Amino acid sequence: MKYSLLDNKQQKILEIALELFAKEGYNAVPTTMIAEQAGVSEALIFRHFKSKKGLLDALYEQCGEKVEAIAKSVLEESNPTATIRKAINWVFIVDEKDYNYWRLQYKLKWEDSYYNPQQMQPIVHKVTWAFEQLGYEQPELEAQLLEKTLDSVMISILRDGKEAHLPLREFLLKKYAL
Repeated sequence: MKYSLLDNKQQKILEIALELFAKEGYNAVPTTMIAEQAGVSEALIFRHFKSKKGLLDALYEQCGEKVEAIAKSVLEESNPTATIRKAINWVFIVDEKDYNYWRLQYKLKWEDSYYNPQQMQPIVHKVTWAFEQLGYEQPELEAQLLEKTLDSVMISILRDGKEAHLPLREFLLKKYAL
């Protein structure tokens, strides 16, 4: 589905569903609640998205697009030091207006049909390459550790906001002499 081609009502349905799914969880939100808050009929949701799962699938696709957009700058980097710097910085440059996409992404990690452990692997591989280029003794483990650390930092940012975690960014940049 091309999201730039959505009409206003479809976009409103997605916005409300994203907000509710990110806050309450997919299973806790009935389509009647989404319809009521979006100011549309429940039938319109089903007309556009076929089912509640279809609505979640559309949001999941949008989440994937957000991940790809951020990953692109890391994956296209040819300088190993800049690669690691960009990998560290990405959690701190996520736009606050996109936090609900990321909250939903984290909630879906617990849903078997949406859990995609391979999603971040291209970044982990690229960061492994960077650590190899810089002569780290165990570049693969270093990249995995950094990915797990950044994952935890992102969860904290989504809960508490970015400002409280900026010292961690500075610490990581200093740790890797960036």
